[in-house]
Amino acid sequence: MAFLRPARQLCKSATTPVASTIRPPLLASTQLRQQRRWLATPTYPVTQNSAGSQGPTAMVFLNMGGPSTVDEVGDFLSRLFADGDLIPLGRLQSYLGPLISARRTPKIQKQYAAIGGGSPIRKWSEHQCAEMCKILDEISPQTAPHKPYVAFRYANPLTEEMYRKLLADGFGNGKGGRAIAFTQYPQYSCSTTGSSLNELWKWRQRLEGKTGALEDGSDGTIKWSVIDRWPVHPGLVEAFARNIEEKLLEYPEERRDKVILLFSAHSLPMSVVNRGDPYPAEVAATVHAVMHRLNHANPYRLCWQSQVGPQPWLGPQTQMTVEEYVAKGQKDLLLIPIAFTSDHIETLYELDEEVIGESGHADTIKRVESLNGNPIFIQALADLAKTHLDSGIVCSTQMHLRCPGCKSDRCAESKKFFASQQEQLGEV
Repeated sequence: MAFLRPARQLCKSATTPVASTIRPPLLASTQLRQQRRWLATPTYPVTQNSAGSQGPTAMVFLNMGGPSTVDEVGDFLSRLFADGDLIPLGRLQSYLGPLISARRTPKIQKQYAAIGGGSPIRKWSEHQCAEMCKILDEISPQTAPHKPYVAFRYANPLTEEMYRKLLADGFGNGKGGRAIAFTQYPQYSCSTTGSSLNELWKWRQRLEGKTGALEDGSDGTIKWSVIDRWPVHPGLVEAFARNIEEKLLEYPEERRDKVILLFSAHSLPMSVVNRGDPYPAEVAATVHAVMHRLNHANPYRLCWQSQVGPQPWLGPQTQMTVEEYVAKGQKDLLLIPIAFTSDHIETLYELDEEVIGESGHADTIKRVESLNGNPIFIQALADLAKTHLDSGIVCSTQMHLRCPGCKSDRCAESKKFFASQQEQLGEV
């Protein structure tokens, strides 16, 4: 049976080339650029098919989120700095978090105003999830209709709001149903995916009870499984590689193969890294896979951005890296946001306005387009979801393993809960 498939076989299916539909011809440069501009790209409601034998299925995108308006910035920062999984401030978290967020709010509000008055991440997340569900309705009719949901960790729609909507839509509350928590952080970190899953577990316990499933699986709660990481999925790698190839065409041919590719990912405090967090290794795996797809045609480096506070963070920092290369006379640099699946403040402001804008070389230092509405990427999401639905596996083997230095009871309970869902999948 599918849910008893050996892990070795699952790993093989996850790394084999996906259908040719994820490799459509490159769109014309102007058309693709217009498609990805968040203000110019419309989103459309999903037309669901009739229920399949195993449907409906809720597809829940998990992400950090961002304030959609300038007025939401304060609440967003308050939640962000209160999360010790993301920004560990120790025993003074409850005191320092609100203090730091209050002091940073005016500055961050100006940044969001500069990129159009808010983050486009909600728009893109809802668009990506809806488009993926349309594809899933066609390629996995037995689990249709696939209903799109978005749960942000620090901005609307928050996890609580998403969970209440699930219940209102007929999932749980004695009716059962299947839901897939699909992280939109391709590389796993306890600070991102882990924090989002801990929050999801918290609201599941509050809204559906703490008693757990009955022995016969008939308690009527939502049955959860998790797509918890996908750093080297062929579709993700292909989408990144195509965008890089397209941007390199903007450099003169005689300089093109000497452009340094600077892969940039959100940094982590070294206290988190030293605890055993898998994120740096998984980001490096994505970079290696993309460079392999590009035949290592260009020199490259991996750097890190968005450091906050005085603690040591994973480096080198992206802005410092650019400054050092420019000082050495290397001005052909291409920035690639490798851990983000859509535009948000880190790409539109931090990379575009601060790193590139302040470099004095905006003509030669460029940024690769984010994935946003990229059809290759959306097809990859559907392929990942289809593989997961067919596998019958509740989560990856890696997700069961806690960091060597983990001391979080919440993390332990969250992992225990999601692992316990394995025996329930056969009941869905």
